[in-house]
Amino acid sequence: MPTLLGIDTGGTYTDAVLFDSDADQKTGSVLRMAKALTTKHDLTIGVGKAIDGVLGDGHGEDGSGPDIRLVSLSTTLATNAIVEGQGSPVCLLMIGHGPDVLRRAGLDKAMDGDPVVYIDGGHSHGGDEQETLDIEAAKAAINAHAPHVSAFAVAGYFAVRNPAHEQALRDLILEMTDLPVSCGHELSWRLDAPRRALTAVLNARLIPLIHRLVHAVGTMLEERHIRAPLMVVKGDGSLVSAETALEKPVETILSGPAASVVGAHHLSGESDVFVVDMGGTTTDIALLEDGRPVLKAEGATVGGWRTMVEAVAAHTFGLGGDSEVWFADDLAASLKLGPRRVIPLSLLADEYPEVLETLRLQAARSVDGIAAREISGRFAIRLGQLEHDHMKLTAIEERLWQALADGPVALEKLFAAEHSERALRRLIKRGLVAAAGFTPSDAAHLLGAHRQWSVEAAEIGADLWGRRIDMKPKAFAERVMAFTEQCSAEALVTAALDEGGGPGVGDYVSYALAGDAARHGRLLDVALTLGRPLVAIGAPAATYYPAVAKHLNTRLVTPPHGSVSNAVGAVAGGVAQTATALITAPDESRYRLHISNGIQEFANLDVAAEAAEREVRAIAETMARDAGAEEVRVEAVRNDVIAQGKDGLKTFVECKIVATALGRPKLGVAR
Repeated sequence: MPTLLGIDTGGTYTDAVLFDSDADQKTGSVLRMAKALTTKHDLTIGVGKAIDGVLGDGHGEDGSGPDIRLVSLSTTLATNAIVEGQGSPVCLLMIGHGPDVLRRAGLDKAMDGDPVVYIDGGHSHGGDEQETLDIEAAKAAINAHAPHVSAFAVAGYFAVRNPAHEQALRDLILEMTDLPVSCGHELSWRLDAPRRALTAVLNARLIPLIHRLVHAVGTMLEERHIRAPLMVVKGDGSLVSAETALEKPVETILSGPAASVVGAHHLSGESDVFVVDMGGTTTDIALLEDGRPVLKAEGATVGGWRTMVEAVAAHTFGLGGDSEVWFADDLAASLKLGPRRVIPLSLLADEYPEVLETLRLQAARSVDGIAAREISGRFAIRLGQLEHDHMKLTAIEERLWQALADGPVALEKLFAAEHSERALRRLIKRGLVAAAGFTPSDAAHLLGAHRQWSVEAAEIGADLWGRRIDMKPKAFAERVMAFTEQCSAEALVTAALDEGGGPGVGDYVSYALAGDAARHGRLLDVALTLGRPLVAIGAPAATYYPAVAKHLNTRLVTPPHGSVSNAVGAVAGGVAQTATALITAPDESRYRLHISNGIQEFANLDVAAEAAEREVRAIAETMARDAGAEEVRVEAVRNDVIAQGKDGLKTFVECKIVATALGRPKLGVAR
């Protein structure tokens, strides 16, 4: 019987499922499931363990074991990288723009010191060249920055009306370097140059991350003699080939949430619900309507960045089982969670027994001073090796990097040796080093909700943290658990108000209402009822969401196999690719067709529209087949925008034609 292999690589766990290829794909289609810790320093380790766990001992080169005909991958790594502010350095080439564009859409903050170069060129609103492209300036910029970045992003003025200059710079960069290029017009066909540039930057920054993931999965499949096609889940829940995902990795932001929503529908049988997926790093909240995920057509917002990627309308919060526990002020009076993920002390001590001895020594002595208390029970650990020239370190960073060469080191030891805290933050931001500290996962271990890792390390961590506010370990763990439930309730209310338009209250009041709904003993008691049932999935969900559902007076569904819902969703979707054409009127006698491969002109609107539909249908079908689909069907929609003046005269504004190609992923050849 041909089977499908679904894999989800999250910030904490990598999940795998074997799925029956029955077209109905009901709950019973899950044949086997497995989980393994995600190993960011070497993704092949975690991926390999998850695949081996789901295959068992019966898969060999002789053809024994399940006949796997398709492998599909979803991931939260891209989402987590954006939320946590991580990613590789890039250079942004802005064609026809001035420096003022950086102040829009948060581009200056997104670049975070990475180089931005302004090149003369660009086009007008109608697609005419407004200035000649300065090739010599572009060559100088490429030569100057290529040795120090991992990719280039290119954003041209009105490139969606004429992509010629973006395409010229893309070809030039590929000719002069071996670095990948991300062009704005290839990621979105909508106006708003700063957001399009931001999307191109995020895409470029994610390319090395997704490349490492796809390579890791491919390597593990090859070693296990699995030669099925490899697909990746996009943020809208559809599938694309791994090759397509490598070209446009930004489309995989919210891949994990999209897969989890698709998987939640298949596993729960619920059609109109809130789906909450709680992982180690983030909590993702989305809506199912009539069994389909609600999409955000204007572009997904992740980690505060408003992209132009059409994706599931998920609300992503930096809240998970491994969120960092910290205090908001020096008096340690205000407990906080996230958004940064840290390695739980219980997990770190389980993998590195020497950490437990360090914690015991810290607990055996009194810790004096606020600064000492802040670093007690905290560690740093390398995540991998320096792979590229652009990952070169400063002298201060190099000294710190070498100090971490032999495994995790307590922060008090690092800082006693006068290592720079600022350098440590930089290495963490670049994804080279991880911090470890107390998390909700540790609290759950101490309270008996989990028993996977070192309970003693969790208890010592609770003791060290609790001393700051004069609380015993168990009481502190209970406070962390209750606060995690409260934050989860607040996140749900915020998402519900945003999706429903809200009752006219702002974010501050939304959070205040959510907090009151999750807390008791107030003089003003506010009770809220979530308008739809709640499907909770993800490994930590069963620990926290029974209390959340009770606070919000709603029905809770925790479906079987819900801890691997993302992996189920990875193989339950289909391929969908969209192409767009726009027709404008430069004057009364011409109609101009704007399309991804250039512009064309016509004397008649209907003739232009017929040509546009032929073009976009062909482009969409080609994209779908390139993305791994078979038996493709194409749907096209035309929308004319006509303005009517006060005198009753009608004026043509524009015509948009959108073609969508749909198909099931092509299965591999049976053994």
